[in-house]
Amino acid sequence: MAARGAEILPFTAHHFGAAYPHGNKIEALSLLPPGENFVFFDSDTLITGPLDQVAFDFSRPAASMRREGTWPAPPLYGPGYGDIWKSLYDRFGLDYAATLDLTQPDEHWERYLYFNAGWFFGSDPAQFAQRFLDWATAIRSEPGDALASQELYPWLDQVVLPLVIHSLGGGRPGPELAGLDGEITCHWRNLPLLYAREDDDAVETLERAASAPDIQAALQGWEPAARLIYQGNGRDKLRPAIDRAHLPLRERALRQSIKRAGWWLV
Repeated sequence: MAARGAEILPFTAHHFGAAYPHGNKIEALSLLPPGENFVFFDSDTLITGPLDQVAFDFSRPAASMRREGTWPAPPLYGPGYGDIWKSLYDRFGLDYAATLDLTQPDEHWERYLYFNAGWFFGSDPAQFAQRFLDWATAIRSEPGDALASQELYPWLDQVVLPLVIHSLGGGRPGPELAGLDGEITCHWRNLPLLYAREDDDAVETLERAASAPDIQAALQGWEPAARLIYQGNGRDKLRPAIDRAHLPLRERALRQSIKRAGWWLV
């Protein structure tokens, strides 16, 4: 990728590593120049349009809203969503009430600030990373009573991300960021999901990139790429098997449909 102008910087994940790969994004931020605006994208992201058309306000951090209500999972007898989230904001001295979306009903998961960590941005990667790291390791070490029944893996990064963004003056993304998870970027997660649910532009961008000799060489030996991209099964077989006009609300149901069609290759 260096031939395409990318700078590859190695780092050692001292705090998470193989035990929690999602935490690598937290530690990788330390490689960026402090005090400079930054945007983080997960590596499973396609750039399908011009990034310079996104009106980033780096003084107001935000993150991806392409998410489901994956965390928390309140137990039957409590604590509920509100008590769980409030305990975290209180722990770090943050204004919990200011984060609520009051258009959503009490105890509905979308009322509470929750992001996907596929993209996020801010004005200082060093400050962002330190706070992200400090709070993630603190919650991992001592979840507290309200989180006693909650599973933190693999959700820890998404639990902490709203706290960090709110503490730095940010919040939910506005319409000026609509091109992210839209016409400009696509967080595809894995190849079967990309072919099953993403639009034609994303598929064409993927296949055009994958046709380049150096990228094709890098993907050699990876079965999902061989069968779905290079043998054409993603476009010709998986994609027609899914009704993209009526996708299920939950990703789990879509995954089951892909498995039934015989194309869940990851």
